[in-house]
Amino acid sequence: MFELEINDAQVRTAFASLQAALTDMTQPMDEIGQTMVLSTKTRMQAGISPDGTPFAPRSAVTLARYAAEGKKYGPHPLWLTRTMQQNIAHAASPDSVSWGSNAIQAAVMHFGAEQGEFGAAIGRTRPSEKRPRSQDYFSPIPWGRIPARPFVGLSDQDRTDITEILGEWLVRGADQP
Repeated sequence: MFELEINDAQVRTAFASLQAALTDMTQPMDEIGQTMVLSTKTRMQAGISPDGTPFAPRSAVTLARYAAEGKKYGPHPLWLTRTMQQNIAHAASPDSVSWGSNAIQAAVMHFGAEQGEFGAAIGRTRPSEKRPRSQDYFSPIPWGRIPARPFVGLSDQDRTDITEILGEWLVRGADQP
């Protein structure tokens, strides 16, 4: 082990500035958060996970149900309403950053779910023109198996971007008086 003593005012000032910058990293964390939100949205539009794996396609049953309901859908499974994509946001603090979607379906889409994993809707329909008599119904939630389609996470490019943001921040922090 060795010890180095620096008696240079400019270098000492740079170290003091760097130490002050490292005390509150809200600004670079915010920049990282903005970058990760954009990256996540871009991957969702492309239909790929952070590791580059394409999202699992919609099942034939799902496509048939969409057709029966007259739903229009985009090219990728997480594109139906774009609610998750529109709700992706970040939160930065002095020592961390988080990002994701607060859309109700976000966790199920990210992690997947088995048919009926969240119970079932049970009830009785009301008579209508199409159905003159009421009927009991039981519908599992979700009504089918939903494969995991991870959309939040770090790609190799994200890691590079984060490293560059932090490097630039350190240089700016050391340069400030």
